[in-house]
Amino acid sequence: MDYSQFLAMKQEIGVLAVFLLVFLYDTFMPARSQKALPAFTVILTAVFTAVGFFCCCGLGTESSVVAFSGMYETSPVIAAIKNILNIGVIIVLIQSVKWANGEEMHMRRGEFYELLLVTLFGMYMMISARHFLLFLIGLESASLPLAAMVALDKNRYESREAAAKYILTAVFSSAVFMLGLSYVYGLTGSLYFEHIYFALTTQRSLLLIVAIAFVMSGIGFKLSLVPFHLWTADVYQGAPTSVTSYLSVISKGAAAFAFMVIFAQVFGALYSDVWEWMLYALIILTITIGNLFAIRQRNMKRFLAFSSISQAGYIMLGIIAYNTMGVAAMMYYILVYIFSNLAAFGVIGAIENATGRVSMDDYNGLYKTNPRLAFCMMLAMFSLAGIPPFAGFFSKFFIFTSAINQGSVAIYVLVLIALINTIISLYYYLLVVKAMFISEDECVIANFRSSCGERLGLWICIAGVLLLGIVSCVYSGLLDMTSVSSLNMYFIK
Repeated sequence: MDYSQFLAMKQEIGVLAVFLLVFLYDTFMPARSQKALPAFTVILTAVFTAVGFFCCCGLGTESSVVAFSGMYETSPVIAAIKNILNIGVIIVLIQSVKWANGEEMHMRRGEFYELLLVTLFGMYMMISARHFLLFLIGLESASLPLAAMVALDKNRYESREAAAKYILTAVFSSAVFMLGLSYVYGLTGSLYFEHIYFALTTQRSLLLIVAIAFVMSGIGFKLSLVPFHLWTADVYQGAPTSVTSYLSVISKGAAAFAFMVIFAQVFGALYSDVWEWMLYALIILTITIGNLFAIRQRNMKRFLAFSSISQAGYIMLGIIAYNTMGVAAMMYYILVYIFSNLAAFGVIGAIENATGRVSMDDYNGLYKTNPRLAFCMMLAMFSLAGIPPFAGFFSKFFIFTSAINQGSVAIYVLVLIALINTIISLYYYLLVVKAMFISEDECVIANFRSSCGERLGLWICIAGVLLLGIVSCVYSGLLDMTSVSSLNMYFIK
């Protein structure tokens, strides 16, 4: 075996190096230095991300590196996807500093960061895998530690219940995924993405339809696509808010990229014949049911859980438009979603850490006592709703445009349904704004000063929401990068 192939895994080796340094710090540093562990982790992750952007630029515009007999692949696009996830991880780490140094977490703060880095490593493997064995290793590395993260607040019954629901759902979804994978292997005799792609170009059978349905169901659980979404609200509500924000953004973004890679590079040749109608049904159900159930929620974490379900449906529009513009639109959408959703969770986390309140009714009149937090939440809601000139408007515009370019009547109907659902989402996002700025009820949340980490995280998120809607070179750069990507050979016809 040529061990020099490991040098292709620069980002995976980097995140493992950060994990090792954090583990050594947590294990051997004296107790009086443990409060600096969150800052130490943030700095290491920021340096690692900066190096990742440098390596992404250093790969060149067209180079694609394959290792381990084609089981692993990296390229500028793949490196950029991982760097997008890193940006979200840094924000989550910054926002979690106060919570991690709190009385209930001070003995387990190291576990939070170590588990988080292990899950990030697993997500990297999912995105770079070109063989289903390697993909499954990444999938389980990303899923199982998340159950432990959900249960970190072990003194709360809701946290333990959420962890039990998550682990059972993760195990079941993995079993469904591997059942479908076994059918694919039986039909093709291979687990390599490229081999399966070419082997399936001439096959059309009932077993193949069942196999694709099972594979789509397994990944649908990770993405919270309807009808595989029932765990989402309970887990988001029961988990610590920092873990919930990580689940809603980083985990969902990695699953979306993995979905894109698998269904384009493995089943892309069968799109119009086999799984196009499956994807249409999933998108319509996910956006519509996510929006309708979000209207009914009064708990802010459950509210954002159903919001994230509907957002997953919009992200899936990039799969339908799997071409140069579709991939760039999906990357841009997830980048904008990271800043917008983490801004909302940053406000929720700051209020929960200070007062313990997470009900929407508690936000009535928030502008009178905490105008800055109310302003940040308003910008986050406007961006998630897609109101111009914020970044969320442009992310939806690009994702809709990329889908419409397919040109079929079914696509126009699908985008029309998505647009109607955007109006519904505007209504429930504005419910939060109404509670904070218009409600005449007396505010139950007194004025308080959030921590430095919480303020810094919110400033980064708000800057991203505002600048990504103005700085056009971000989307243009992603579009130029995907136009010369090695993924082009698998674009859905």
